[in-house]
Amino acid sequence: MSALTESAPPTTTHPLRAEVGIADPPPIPFGRIVRMELRKSFDTRAGFWLLASIGIAAVLATVATIVWAPDDVLGFESFATAIGVPMAVLLPIVAILSVTSEWSQRTGLSTFTLVPRRSRTIAAKATGALLVGVVSMVVAMGIGALGTVLGASLRGVDVVWDTSTAGLARIVLAQVLGMAVGFMLGVLLRSSPGAIVGYFVFSFVLPTLAMALAAFQDWFKDLQPWVDFNYAQTKLFDDALSGTEWTQLGVTGLFWLVVPTALGLWALLRAEIR
Repeated sequence: MSALTESAPPTTTHPLRAEVGIADPPPIPFGRIVRMELRKSFDTRAGFWLLASIGIAAVLATVATIVWAPDDVLGFESFATAIGVPMAVLLPIVAILSVTSEWSQRTGLSTFTLVPRRSRTIAAKATGALLVGVVSMVVAMGIGALGTVLGASLRGVDVVWDTSTAGLARIVLAQVLGMAVGFMLGVLLRSSPGAIVGYFVFSFVLPTLAMALAAFQDWFKDLQPWVDFNYAQTKLFDDALSGTEWTQLGVTGLFWLVVPTALGLWALLRAEIR
């Protein structure tokens, strides 16, 4: 009994646990939360086939390039461009669903109960989506490299590696920014249908309207690079960007990406979870 009274009290920060002499459990490691979020991307049929469709689309784009591309453009750049088109559509949807699934499948209450600090869960979702995107891009580029070699062999032409390391890095950055747009819409809207529709409006409708406005209004033609994020982002697929073009990408990204994400996170961290 004396040993019991002389022992140090358990370390605790919660008053209710202190009353019964129970120490607070250690926080869940961040890596475990990331692994949990990655599993959610594969657990459902929709999630599995969405991720599988990235590889399938890369294979189909590679085959189409081998079959229809002229001999003089049958280089790695053509394969990378063909593969990049479906990836630019699919990867942002992966980022959207990584966030909105908690609300569409009504699992948010259990998720945020197990990990009360919502910021850690959201950070894990962002990390998991980024890992999925990077791995998908590596696999897709590998398929494109294989298609470059196979296409040259079948056509009887030289293998052409006409994309530099810097060019590949810009393509990867463009895809990551596309995923960031999807993540921003998921955090801001927290609805799978709404965020997906919002992404297609943001990526296809708004650029079309901006192009039409720039074609008919000279004042907007000069302003477009500073206010149109899609316009600034597409420069990453061209040659090396100038200092001005990098600045335009930063300014438009701040307005269309950083500020809405910050507002969405502020609302998400304070929203009632049901």
